Amino acid sequence: MSAARRRTGRPAVVIVGAGPRATGIVERIAANAPELYGDAPLDLHLVDPYPPGGGRIWRRDQSPLLWMNSLPDDSTLFTDDTVEMAGPVRPGPSLARWCAAVRSGGIRVTPDVAAAVAALGPRDFPGRRLQSAYLTWAYERAVAALPPHVAVHEHRRRAVRLAGPADGRQQVWLEGCPAPLTADAVVLALGHLDAEPDAEQRELTDFAARHGLTYLPPGFTADAALDGLRPGEPVLVRGFGLAFVDLMVLVTEGRGGRYTEGSDGRLTYHPSGREPVLHVGSRRGVPYRSKIGYEPDAPRPPLPRFLGPAEVDAVLARPGGFSFDADIRPLIEAELGFAHYHRLFTAHPERTRLPWSAFERRYAAGDAAARRALAEEAVPDPADRLDLTALDHPLAGLRLPDTDTLQDTLRAHIEADLTRRHDPAYSPDQAVFLALLSVYGQLVRIGDRGPWWHGFFSYLASGPPGPRLRQLLALSRAGLVRFLGAGTTVTADPATGRFTARSATVPGAATDARALVEARLPEPTVVRSADALLRALHADGAAATPTGLLAVDPADGRVLDRAGRPHPRRFALGPHTDARSGGAFTRPRTNAPAFRQNDASARALLTFLTERAAPPAARPRTARTATREDRRAADR
Repeated sequence: MSAARRRTGRPAVVIVGAGPRATGIVERIAANAPELYGDAPLDLHLVDPYPPGGGRIWRRDQSPLLWMNSLPDDSTLFTDDTVEMAGPVRPGPSLARWCAAVRSGGIRVTPDVAAAVAALGPRDFPGRRLQSAYLTWAYERAVAALPPHVAVHEHRRRAVRLAGPADGRQQVWLEGCPAPLTADAVVLALGHLDAEPDAEQRELTDFAARHGLTYLPPGFTADAALDGLRPGEPVLVRGFGLAFVDLMVLVTEGRGGRYTEGSDGRLTYHPSGREPVLHVGSRRGVPYRSKIGYEPDAPRPPLPRFLGPAEVDAVLARPGGFSFDADIRPLIEAELGFAHYHRLFTAHPERTRLPWSAFERRYAAGDAAARRALAEEAVPDPADRLDLTALDHPLAGLRLPDTDTLQDTLRAHIEADLTRRHDPAYSPDQAVFLALLSVYGQLVRIGDRGPWWHGFFSYLASGPPGPRLRQLLALSRAGLVRFLGAGTTVTADPATGRFTARSATVPGAATDARALVEARLPEPTVVRSADALLRALHADGAAATPTGLLAVDPADGRVLDRAGRPHPRRFALGPHTDARSGGAFTRPRTNAPAFRQNDASARALLTFLTERAAPPAARPRTARTATREDRRAADR
């Protein structure tokens, strides 16, 4: 972009990040501008080295073997009338409806995307490339919906520094550019970020370098350097969530292996001979719970019931503050239990001993111990009772004599989970899932929630598709995945020059390997973030929570300083903040927290621009196209 263009007097906003969260902000600016901003001119600068729409995580340039972990009906980037927001609803298609429009010819796509849509069944999990196409289309639609005098500029660069006084325009420096972008306000929509290694990771990296080993620290699996994982050799893996599933796929099917299905539905894996042997363990020692595999068969539970706006208001109003574990967690557990038993009593009353009205009254009046006693009295089968502790730690206290017994035990656990999560007779599990979403929506206002909640939510609500767990079982039977157990620890053994893994589940057993993979995303932290802009922002006075998240005003996403004062011109949304929500896109009709946040931030941004920026006279709409083309030529 030319220096003359950078010095334009038009009001400007820089959005750092161009993934689905940034698309949501652009869409909400378009929706709210007629009311709050009118037809005044505005420059929107989107800064991201990756293509807009999908951004880094959802870019098209990744393996076609990688899937979403949501069904097409469960993914949308558009608001609906369940979203509690001040701005107008601008409905749009879910991924499923978008695919239907592609099939009917109502939406035109490239031949490869059309082929992927044609091959997608109603209960299939889409590939990430297909989701990337949907997100790109949603971004282009959001841009097209902007008022005539709003110009969009895309910068395929990395933002490296942010400066400027609270009462003046901001400067955003881009990598490789001598002059900064100047803006009236800045929105950080950074998405999932890499992080600098912590002390343990540095030690493991140094150990690997000294002994010629392979160590892969936490990161986005699609970007990991997997070539160092040698065929036939053992690889220790810490982490049993979605990052592990991606790793499993990329070093098996991604290296030429294939599956066949027998007449009994059981999968058999046929190796290519290029696969390593994955020895996987974690704190729980089991994979995340399977996605639900059936359609809803009963009304949604009436949520929120125990953790709603009034309860959050009461907690936040306490003069002495509050404890998440003492004050919030019991409300979460009550909410999940209420949803579970509401579904059980209303959809499966033959498996209960009390009328729902009597159970509900006693449940609401009791504490945790009284609720457990009530469940034992009113629900005969223990499999129908909700035991969150056992659910969260299924291997707790289990001690097995050898690793072969552990393999049989874990396969039985996974098979039981698959059976239950695909059987509508256990539809209370689905009600608990809906309660988890409801709780997440309320907790956005709480701020930093500590490590337990996000991990527990992901374990129950963000697990892999059922077919992935069937593949895991096939790989286990083929000997290419070995389970380590719960409480897995890894040490660097100087005597052998290798990594050694042990677990609490099989005392005394140890597994050595020359390769170790941390199968998880880095913890979001402003102090160790690999993003230079975010680190510098913190160093310049932006507040961080005790767990390292960027502190923001829950009302509108403005960045807080260390005195708790919101910056009038800087906003931040996403997983690096303490207002992080379940995702930038989500299930339709769930009052999604991300959509509420996007709307609040967009409205605050437009109101600020209207009151402070005093935009000059508008220019014609045709200038917008020319501006984008000028930018593309200058940035190449």
